[in-house]
Amino acid sequence: MAVEDRQQADVAMVASMPSNGADPCAIGSPSLAANRPPVPTQSFGWRQATATYAALDLGTNNCRLLIARPAQHGFRVVDAFSRIVRLGEGLSASGRLADTAMDRAVEALKICKGKMTHRGVTRARLVTTEACRAATNGLDFVRRVAEEADLKLEIVDQRTEASLAVTGCAALADPAAEGVIVFDIGGGSTEIVWMGGRSQARDPAGRIREWASLPIGVVSVAERYGGVDVGRELFERMVEDCGETLKPFAKRASAANAAAGFHLLGTSGTVTTVAGIHLGLPRYDRRMVDGLWMEEREILTVIDRLVEMDYAARSANACIGRERADLVLAGCAIFEAIRRAFPSRKVRIADRGLREGILLRMMHEDRAWWRRKQA
Repeated sequence: MAVEDRQQADVAMVASMPSNGADPCAIGSPSLAANRPPVPTQSFGWRQATATYAALDLGTNNCRLLIARPAQHGFRVVDAFSRIVRLGEGLSASGRLADTAMDRAVEALKICKGKMTHRGVTRARLVTTEACRAATNGLDFVRRVAEEADLKLEIVDQRTEASLAVTGCAALADPAAEGVIVFDIGGGSTEIVWMGGRSQARDPAGRIREWASLPIGVVSVAERYGGVDVGRELFERMVEDCGETLKPFAKRASAANAAAGFHLLGTSGTVTTVAGIHLGLPRYDRRMVDGLWMEEREILTVIDRLVEMDYAARSANACIGRERADLVLAGCAIFEAIRRAFPSRKVRIADRGLREGILLRMMHEDRAWWRRKQA
């Protein structure tokens, strides 16, 4: 989907973030667990009475920013930015971040810095994930960002990434479900979590039963198998190999399927793309996608359609675009491997995740909603 469309959709996000009947208390109320150790954040000074927060996620493929202010039951996004930078391009072969990839990322981060300054951001948490974790020059890149963009990037560990992603999208889990598999398909890794029901804890992070960070993402899988000419045979091999990587987690979380109301909850460009194609959207509309329930047959119909498309057709599709045409089938292979490991009649689609989790954590630590009640 066009980056500009996703960016405008982000800006339109309002305080009542849960859509389609989700419980707003699970995403924005001060029920998130207290007593967590402080995390590194960046202060930008106070320009206005209302605190303004920023969350940045620099992944293997994308650089994404949300700027928001507290609102009833959550927050209201006031600005956003999204750009495909492919920071991890070639990383699996070289073990290093390429100079051209770092250049692209730094330029995007400079734009983010400008937006944060313009919006009067008072507190920010800026994280980077698998590409910088895996690269031998990841710390060198972080230092370069500090010097050239005046931003302090935090290389988060795998568990933190998984926990933040769950916090950001847990409100979309069926309140009656006693077991949910939450997954976030990234560029260089896939975070997957077995989350228990709300009876176990109100804090989503406190309901994590098992988790894993799998070394498969849309960029790494596409680079391994190729993303341009992908027929049925190659796609099935991709699914099988992703399934092998998933097996240890699937074994540990095998009891999840037996839980009452079990379902899958996916957050990533892959699942939102599948949802957009299913809906036939001419332009991306977050309000239509976030919280959408998809049945198994609907997902399979879209994936089959994508496998039958050639590269030119994928590039021309309004829900994919040229920048992601070589990555979408790699993401679908990971998605399908997860579905086969955890069969579920339905999947809920989330257009939210890591950044939203960061914002909620910071606002909770600052007691932002409590201050609003006292005002």
